[in-house]
Amino acid sequence: MIDHTGVVVSDFEASKAFYATALGAIGLTLLMEFPASVTGSTDVAGFGAPETLAQGLSPEFWLARGTPGNAVHVAFLVASRRLVESFHKAALGAGGRDNGAPGLRPHYHPNYYGAFVLDPDGHNIEAVCHAPA
Repeated sequence: MIDHTGVVVSDFEASKAFYATALGAIGLTLLMEFPASVTGSTDVAGFGAPETLAQGLSPEFWLARGTPGNAVHVAFLVASRRLVESFHKAALGAGGRDNGAPGLRPHYHPNYYGAFVLDPDGHNIEAVCHAPA
């Protein structure tokens, strides 16, 4: 089980805007943000479900200002194929680049329905639904 994950981004403000739009389509929002003066190293921003903080949890996905190394892959689990499609459309509208349109990926398993976009730093970001249609 993963508690949280994140990526290093080269343009912190542009990436926050990109992820606010792309992740907003699947119900995640910017929950907290800390400047380098608080973290001791760099600016960070955390995204998650609105109820996350009320449940005493921390955000699930973090951005950190810096120089990205190798691109990473992050997949967000969503409850419906419609949300996969909403994510893909929102991410492209926010400046992401298509890396795999919404659709079945039966080579993974029969109900694997995903969409892939490249964020401003080239990270491969996915929304996936495993439920049958």
